[in-house]
Amino acid sequence: MKIDPKSKADLSAQIAKAIRDSIIAGDLIVDERLPSEAELADHFDVSRPTVREALKRLAAQSLIRTQRGAFGGAFVNRLSFEDAYGQQITTSTLLLSMNDVSFDVACEARYALERACAPLSAERRSADHLATMRAEIHRQSQPGLTDEAFCASDVAFHRALVDGAGNPVLSYQLAGAVEAMQPLMNMITFTARSREAIVSLHTKLADAIEAGTGEIASETLTELEHYTIDLARSVLAERAKRSTKRPLS
Repeated sequence: MKIDPKSKADLSAQIAKAIRDSIIAGDLIVDERLPSEAELADHFDVSRPTVREALKRLAAQSLIRTQRGAFGGAFVNRLSFEDAYGQQITTSTLLLSMNDVSFDVACEARYALERACAPLSAERRSADHLATMRAEIHRQSQPGLTDEAFCASDVAFHRALVDGAGNPVLSYQLAGAVEAMQPLMNMITFTARSREAIVSLHTKLADAIEAGTGEIASETLTELEHYTIDLARSVLAERAKRSTKRPLS
């Protein structure tokens, strides 16, 4: 593991990258104990606080875990897809909010990705996945359901459809699409959308998944995409119209 002391890049970031690269390459294996802070400081010729900061970076990425005691230290973590979901969602949310991604672009990406899951979900979904989808449809039909609860149910419904594909790599990649993009879309459309229309489309989706007809599921997702985009455009147009009518102060 090497770093470039002459580089302008932060030393702790360089050390974290060097250790991360060793983990990815298999030079450091799961559950292996890393050298001590003192040993790493000697190896990289840096101070112990710099090493400590590098280890914090790796722990934040769930690549290592630390434990106290006589047999403590830093160990290579066994990272699971489930453990990485949170980072994927956070990263996707930040990217969307910081880079001014248009609603149409986000919506196009989100439904294109989900359509990739639809045929697999129709083929592989479990009874539990289908039961979750049906339960969320029932929940969405309740007249007293708050907008916030409806949005959460919307996310849970689509997450069950994605997870029904039985492919953890797809589930991980779509964690950001469903749990980051969907709430952002809901923020724009929730005031104007028809819950009845969404429940109807969700029911059609669940029926297709249960029947094993992936093509119909994909077509229904396209219907939902077009409905969502048209709704957002009308909401944004109305906002723009109201803003132009405001009197100058």
